[in-house]
Parts: sequence; structure tokens; C-alpha cells
Amino acid sequence: MSHFNVRGSIVAIVTPMREDDSVDNEALKKLLVWHLESQTQAIVAAGTTGESPTLSMKENQRLIADTVQWSSGRIPIIAGVGSNATAEAVLLTRRAAADGANAGLSVIPYYNNPTQEGLFRHFSTVANCSDMPIIIYDVPGRCVASINTDTLERLAQHPNIIGIKDATGNQSLAKERFLALPENFLFYSGNDSTACAYMLTGGHGVISVTANVAPLQMQQMSAAALAGDVHGANAKDAHLQPFHLAQGIESNPIPVKWVLADEGRIAPTIRLPLIPLAERYHETVRQAVIASRQTTLRS
Repeated sequence: MSHFNVRGSIVAIVTPMREDDSVDNEALKKLLVWHLESQTQAIVAAGTTGESPTLSMKENQRLIADTVQWSSGRIPIIAGVGSNATAEAVLLTRRAAADGANAGLSVIPYYNNPTQEGLFRHFSTVANCSDMPIIIYDVPGRCVASINTDTLERLAQHPNIIGIKDATGNQSLAKERFLALPENFLFYSGNDSTACAYMLTGGHGVISVTANVAPLQMQQMSAAALAGDVHGANAKDAHLQPFHLAQGIESNPIPVKWVLADEGRIAPTIRLPLIPLAERYHETVRQAVIASRQTTLRS
């Protein structure tokens, strides 16, 4: 089993873009500094929130390499290396490993709707292609397919498959997995709205969208939950819930990119087929951000 053992709030970071649609490296560097200052525990680069579906292979690889370089070892970098084509996932994984990423996040193959045996072979192939730790990303809302606990148990025997990002939102399934998988297997929530409960009942952290706009508050909530401070964690989570819910006003990462642009941290650019947040939602999202940042160290 890999030594990778990050716990707490991990941000699925946005990919800032200039008005010409190119990746804005300077804005990304500033976001990384902000996350370091805000105690974010790790960065996911080129994930769904980073608009990986509309990044070219070259852009994806360059984004991961640059993020690793700019982090200078100060914070772990988890590379988004998933694809519905196994061969492409292998290429992305090998490149991210060569560029120094600390782990890879590999999504369930989308659209193909593979069988459980197909999922086993896909992730085994990805895990075999390098020594980089792999976190499986289970998000049936976007992929249709989901991984069964039995299949996950088989994959957990591979030394490079170290955890799961669980975006099923199914607490019963989460508890089933907590009991079935090895003690050193890592469980990350992929749903901000249920992340507090997930960590209080056995999870190790959250790969968060909300952390893009309230990074310190997400880490405070996570730290309280991981310490078993039920009252403190729930109190902090109550402030965060309005923004967790506001994420669903339009497709991720539309709301979070709008917030960061509204605050002058990035340009207001998002790639088609996604478009900027509709004006009628601006004030609702703005108020949700204000609520989310009320969380403090007091419980």
C-alpha cells in the first residue's frame, strides 16, 4: 500500500482561463498560494471542476506538470487522469507519474457503461502502468456506471489502488464500503453537502468544490469531523450548506468560477458547452458565499 495518506479538505481546483480560452497560469499560481495559506490539504488538478472534459490531452498534461512544479512539494498534487478510454487513461497516468504527481484520480469510464468485470480490468490496467497511487472516482450521476463493493474489494488488493472518491451520496453504501475495505484504504467524499456526515462516520476527507471559494472553512469543518467533534463539525457545516446547495443552481463549475471571477481572482471565462452563471442567480450565489465564510474556529 502506498504511503499516500492525505486527510481533510482537498480542493478540486478550477482551471482559470483567459478571455481567449487559454489556461491562465498566473491566476492558477495565485489560487495555489491562497490554498496553501488556507490549510487546504491537497490539490486535484485537471478534475471535472477543472473542466477536464474540455481540456485537450496536451493541456491536461501541461496543467498537471505545471501545478506540480509550482507547488514545489509544499502540498500534495492529485492528478485527474481518468478517461472512458483505458488506453488514454494509461497515457495520462504515466505522464502524471513522470511529472511528479503524488496520486492520480481516475473516474469510472463514462458513457461506455462497462460491466463490473470491465471496471476491474480497466482500473487494474491503469494501476499497473506506473507506481503512482490511484484513487477511484465513483460518480454515477455523471458516468451512469458505478462500482460495486465486491469489485472495489478486489481492486483494493492492488498495492497502487489506495482509495475512492465517493460521489454516490449513498450513506448506506458508504458504511458498507467502510466495513468491507481494508483499514488503510482511503475514503473521500465527493459530495460537499454530505461530506461532514461522511467523515463523522468513517471517511477520511472530502474532494471539494466548495473549497474553491471557502477553503479555510472547509478545512476547519473537516478537521473537526476527523477529530470526532460532532457538535463543532456540524456547526461549521451548517454555515457551509448554503453554498453546497448553491453549487447545484447550474452545472459545476459554473457557480464557483463565477464567484472567483466576481471577486477578481480569475477571469470570467468558462469553456463551451458550459456558459457563465445566469444573472438571475448572481445574488443567490453571492449570499451563499457570505454564509459559508461565517464558519470560524469556534464550535
